[in-house]
This record gives sequence, structure tokens and C-alpha cells, in this order.
Amino acid sequence: MKAAITLTRILVGLLFIFSGLVKANDPLGLSYKMQEFFEVWNWGGFDNLTLPLSVLMNAFEIIAGFALLLGWRNRLFSWLLLLLIVFFTFLTGYTYITGMPKNCGCFGDCLPISSQTSFLKDAALTLMITFLLWKRYEIRPLLPAKTGSFLMLLIIAGSFGFQWYTLHNLPMVDCLPFKTGNNIMEKRKVPADAIPDSFAIRFVYTKSGKTFEFSPLELPADLNTYTFVSRKDKLIRKGNAEPAIKGFDLKGASEADSTQQVLSLPYAILIFTENFSVPLRNWENAFARVYETARTKNIAVYLISGQPDKARTEMAATIFADLPVFTCDNTTIRSASRANPTLYLLKEGTVLGKWALPGFGKAEKMIAGLTVPAVPPVPLTIDSLPH
Repeated sequence: MKAAITLTRILVGLLFIFSGLVKANDPLGLSYKMQEFFEVWNWGGFDNLTLPLSVLMNAFEIIAGFALLLGWRNRLFSWLLLLLIVFFTFLTGYTYITGMPKNCGCFGDCLPISSQTSFLKDAALTLMITFLLWKRYEIRPLLPAKTGSFLMLLIIAGSFGFQWYTLHNLPMVDCLPFKTGNNIMEKRKVPADAIPDSFAIRFVYTKSGKTFEFSPLELPADLNTYTFVSRKDKLIRKGNAEPAIKGFDLKGASEADSTQQVLSLPYAILIFTENFSVPLRNWENAFARVYETARTKNIAVYLISGQPDKARTEMAATIFADLPVFTCDNTTIRSASRANPTLYLLKEGTVLGKWALPGFGKAEKMIAGLTVPAVPPVPLTIDSLPH
């Protein structure tokens, strides 16, 4: 029995630490997933709480996992883990049954798993944690009380400090389709080996007041005696014929699409700001240095925002007054910019680098070292220019 308790402790503890660290690498990802749940449940008024909840939940998973491994405050954390896993099991079960949202985000974007797998994982963890709660009096701390408490204080500080860093400097491990090295144009295409959705065709007919459904191979010989009602295409297997990047369509005020033009340039700089919750004055000076360096290199610079009109107004009295402004799908902006703002350097649509505000100085140095062809930027549609 002792071996079973130890093995279960190690498995559960490591799973919670891994789950917490993967999501702590990108707290905004879990925050957006929470917003999807709130949208499904019509709880839109709680959207402002999702980021603090995300940070707290990620930290708790890491802290609870280490506490279980060390046997620190075991009775308390056994109960807390059971409450947490019951909550997780409800969420994953809801997603599995209803299909909304698409997945629970249990391991973030780095390890996407199906809703069914998520639910089965949490159901198994519920059984294991219940077993540990039952045997909690047989679990002994691995370290002396003071040493264990000091180590746990370091773990608590680290779990929050790591998330502070990733929120201000982008995820340390980038698992998103906009990561450095990816070509945005290629990621907008459906993969060549993608599996399309499979449908079963069913024809609906009536005869003598009764309704019948037939597949194309089941049509009766006396079909002319039936009355056609409708055709149904029933999804029998969901494929994966979707591009990694969807909604990246750069449009100005008149909705003209300039995506191809921008992604075809020898070099281009994009700055993403979903909104101006971080005021322009906070990043104006750092961006100005990047902007001026880019101009000396004849590199085109574009701003992409979910609030294009406000962007033009904010920049009107700055050196960015002539900066072309685009918008695109807001979910895509969130995927591309895990920090507000986020700066990209592209080479013919390939991401050479991406930086949050603390990294703008590195971006400036990288741009200054580029050898750029002496070719003027491709002119864009007039609607992208400031009004």
C-alpha cells in the first residue's frame, strides 16, 4: 500500500506541476479560454477577472503539485486538490458533452488535447486524489518543517514571478502559429496532408404520411411514389482541414485586403496592439527608436489594432502620424500579440523576431544590422493610410 501511495503522489504531483507550468508560460492563453467559457454561459461581466484568475489557478497548480510531492501541509492540500479536480472535471465534462468551447485548454497551446482525453484525464485524477485523501494520514513530510516551509515559499514566489515575466516578455516557449521561424503566408494555407470533414448524405422523403430517410445507395426502386422533402449532410468524422492561422486579413477603412502586399515585402515591421489599455505614451519612445531605425533602412512599418480609429487618433500628434493602420480578426490579434504591444520583424512573411516592450531595444539592434535591398515598399491601398 505504501508503494501505491508514493507512486500516486508522484504521478499526481508531477501532472499538476507540468499542467501549471505549461499554462504559466502563457497566462493570457488560459485567460482567453476562460472568457470563452464565460461567453458560452453569458457571464460577459466577469471578463476583467479572467487574467487574475488565470494567474492564481496556474500558481495553485504548481504550488499544490510541489506540496503533494514534499508532503507539506498534506491534509490541507489533499482537500484543496480534490475541490480543484472536481471543478476541472466539471469543466472538461461540460466541454466534452456540449462541444463548447472547442477545448478546455488544460495544457495550453503547447499540448492541445481533445475534450474527451481531457475529461478522462480529470476523471482518473479525481480517483487518484480521492485515494490520497483517504490515505492522507499515512503521508509523511520529506523535509523538516522549517526547511519545507522555506522551500515552499520559494516555489510560491517562483510560480508568480515566472508568470509576471511571461506576461511582460512573451511566453518563454512559443507554441503559437506566429512563432519565430514560421511563415505567416504558409500558415494561412490548409496543410497538404490535412483530412477533410466526412459527411453522410441523407435524402428525406414522405409517403402515405410517413417520413423516410435514405442514403444514395438505399433509394427504393419506386422512388417516384415518394415526395422529396430535403437533403441532409450529416457530419460523421471531423477532419483537420483548417489553416494554423485564420483571420489574418489586413484591412483598412474600406475593407480592401492588403495582406498579400505586406507579406510579400523583403522586410516589414508590424506592431500589434489589441487596444490601448497600455497607453501610447508608455511605449512611444521605445517604438520611436525602432521606427526611425526602420525608416533609415527603408523598411515599411505598419500598425495592426482592434481599435484602428483610436489608433489613428492617438498617433495623429506623434511621429507615427503617417503610419498605415490595419485591423484584422481580434482573436488573431490576441494570438499574435500575447503582450500589448508586440513588435514583429518579417522577411517575406517569415517571422524573424517578435518582442514585447522590454525587447524593443533588441529589435532596434537587429533591424540596424540588416542589409535591405534598395527597393521601395510596395504601395498599399489608400484606405490603410491615416485619415
